[in-house]
This record gives sequence, structure tokens and C-alpha cells, in this order.
Amino acid sequence: MLNAFEETPARDRVIVALDCGIDEAFDLADRLQGKATWMKIGMTLFYANGPDVVRALKERGFKVFLDLKFHDIPHQVEGAAYAAANSGADMLTMHTVGGIDMMAAAQRGAERAAAESGGAVPATLGITVLTSMNDAALAETGVSRAMADQVVVLAEQAKRAGISGVVASPQEAARLREILGPDAYIVTPGVRPAGSAKGDQSRVATPAEAFANGASHIVVGRPITQADDPAAAFEAIAIELEGRPSLKA
Repeated sequence: MLNAFEETPARDRVIVALDCGIDEAFDLADRLQGKATWMKIGMTLFYANGPDVVRALKERGFKVFLDLKFHDIPHQVEGAAYAAANSGADMLTMHTVGGIDMMAAAQRGAERAAAESGGAVPATLGITVLTSMNDAALAETGVSRAMADQVVVLAEQAKRAGISGVVASPQEAARLREILGPDAYIVTPGVRPAGSAKGDQSRVATPAEAFANGASHIVVGRPITQADDPAAAFEAIAIELEGRPSLKA
């Protein structure tokens, strides 16, 4: 199934994961200005620096994916989503296993913040199953379903809750696109250029494979941020996605 995001150039749907300290994060952001559109702020960066780091990246012209994976009672998650939206985040996350009521509460919080500020409602995304997990790890949590089936069950609950979409591995993206429809966000971490180390990820794909499977956005971290030249690493991914020949011999 085609998705509504394909009109946006693929390079503008690559999210760079800033899983590092504040000084390194700002250095990477400065080196990627004019190339990357999106930056991801995770727990490490946010818990150390708070919402000011979101505002600083917004001031640099980036869109911000605030990946804090909310998981609490609905009242608390509604407040967290409200605060995240007020920080300027363009995307935020919660765990789908928190249930439909919790996810719906997050949506309310994000919408309330946008209504008060006059800004856009951030995309609200449900984490299905972490890309670091495999079937054995999932079974150890007490889930008897196969990985792909569990992801589908959780994605269907996200759809019922009325949130914008899900976070899932590239391997599940095609099936989720059929279930969630063309307008849903399907953001896929676990993306590695061909030849890159998998690291702690179990369910991975290349950038081109993830988009071909129906991802709206992809998250790439270490292959860009740990490269000798992060800007060149980002550009190499963008060139591959655009189908242009590489400048390398």
C-alpha cells in the first residue's frame, strides 16, 4: 500500500538519533544543519537537560522527535504528553502496552497543549515491541504470541486509541501499513546501512528496505553519529534513498 508520506523526500524523513550528551548532541546538530530535518531526543539527553534541549534544537531549525516512551496511568501520561507538546516536540512516544485508555489520554494531552498554544498537534506514536527484542526475549515476558502477531495486536490498539501511529521494526512495517492505512505514521528504528554493525538491535533493515516496506520515517543513530564525518554519512544515506550514484569510486 502506498502511504501519504511519499510526497515528502525520503531524506527529510530520516530521523537522526542523538543518544549522547548535550555537547556532542549540539555539535552533531550543528554539523547536520542544512542536511537533516529531524533529530531524536531520547531519555539520556532529555533527563539530563530537560525541555530546554528541545527548544534549542527547534531554534536551530530542526523538527524534534521526543522519544520518552510514556508508560503510566492515563492521568499521568496525559500530563506528560501535554508537557512534551508544550516543549515544542513534533513527535512523542508512549508504550502501547499501557492500553487504549492511556494512549487516548496522551492524545488528549497533546491536543490540549496545541489548542492552548495555537500550534500543531505533535504526532503521537505507540511503541509496539522494542527492536532490540527477539522472539525468545518476548516469550520471557510472558507473551505467547509470535513477534509479528504481538506487534499487530498492539498496533490495532493504537489505532483504536486514536493516536497518530506506531513505532515498530522495519520487518513489520509492510503488514502494519496494510492495517493502519496510508496516513498513519510508522516510524522504524533498527535501520542500518548495508554493512553497518547491528549493535544491540535484533530486527533491522537498510534505509531503502524500511521505506519500501511502508515506513513513514526511519531512525538512524550510530551509523551517522559515530561516523568520522556525520554529515557525509547522512548524505550517503540520502543519496542511496534518492537512487543517485555515490560519489565514492
